[in-house]
Order: sequence, then structure tokens, then C-alpha cells
Amino acid sequence: MANIGRLSTKGSVLLLCDMQEKFRPNIFQFDNIVSNAARLLQASRILGIPPILTEQYPKGLGPTVPELGAGDLTAHAKTSFTMMIEQVEKELQTLENPKQFILCGIEAHACIACTAYDLLEKGMEVHIVADAVSSRSQTDRLFALSRLKQSGAFLTTTEAVLLQLVQDAKHPNFKEIQKLMIHPSPDTGLLAFFSAL
Repeated sequence: MANIGRLSTKGSVLLLCDMQEKFRPNIFQFDNIVSNAARLLQASRILGIPPILTEQYPKGLGPTVPELGAGDLTAHAKTSFTMMIEQVEKELQTLENPKQFILCGIEAHACIACTAYDLLEKGMEVHIVADAVSSRSQTDRLFALSRLKQSGAFLTTTEAVLLQLVQDAKHPNFKEIQKLMIHPSPDTGLLAFFSAL
């Protein structure tokens, strides 16, 4: 049967990539990207999906921004452009090697792309939350999304992830997830991506 990319709470992990203070003034739509990622993190806690957080060279680029709401998570420091560093791999082993990865953060053409390629090469299912990833340049962001789609990643949105994870208004956590969707996700400039397709 073809893999259609149906998300499930079982066997999924939320990857939160490098949403740090020094990136704030330079990343296209930074505040909206972090806002969407924060909703995904809230949903992961409600639904029991483990989150994993990384920081790119925190000594120089600073800590994760507080509005993400990840202060209780251990941030894995890295210098590589992939999240799949030894400490993250070890954490995934303790989670019994999940198969679905929901990926958000920055930068789309660098750490998001390298992480996705590493996971795809291992046969994992990767869901890139398009309105929760960005780059300094909108051009790099949009070409990265196109390239990731060509490589086999599923492109999705914050609200689509939330709805796919509960599947039904009768889900015991639906009301809590619904509260995260009271306000629609902000426009993060993705219409340019679809007009180019």
C-alpha cells in the first residue's frame, strides 16, 4: 500500500529546530513561525507526542526564544546542519525509534533540509510544517520546500497537523486541540510557493 503520510500520535516525534534569539531579526516571518511551532509544541504535550529541541551553536546564537514555550525541554547543542546528532539519536532510541517526524524551525534550506534528508535516507516519514519553517530569505525558504517535496517529505501546515493527529471531533483531547485553532494561523508568505507550482 502506498504511503500517503497519514499522521498518528503513535510513533511520532515533534522536532523543534534552532529557534534562537540571534535569529530573530533576520529570519523571514520569525515571530509567526515561532507562534505556529509553539502551538505544535502545546499540541504535542496534550497528545503525548515527545518533542525534541536543538540549538545551533548556542554560545554564539543564544538560547531558544522564550515564546516557544520550551523552557522545560533539554536543548541539544549542535554545530552540524542536521538535528540528527548523537544525543538526539540516543533520545530517539529511548522512544523506541519512532517512524514519523513532524519538523519545524529554521532554517528551511539548511538545518531543516539536512535533518529531513537524513531521516528520509533512513526510510522515515517526514512532515515539514511549511508555516512553521523559514529562512533568512523567502527565496531560500520556498526553494527548500520545493526541494524537500521532491525528496519525499510531506508538506503540511500547523492546523492540518493538529486536525490529522486527532482525526475526529469525538477524540478525547479534541476540545483542547480546538482551543489551539481558535485563531487561524498567520499568513507566512506561502502563497508565493503555490503560485510558482
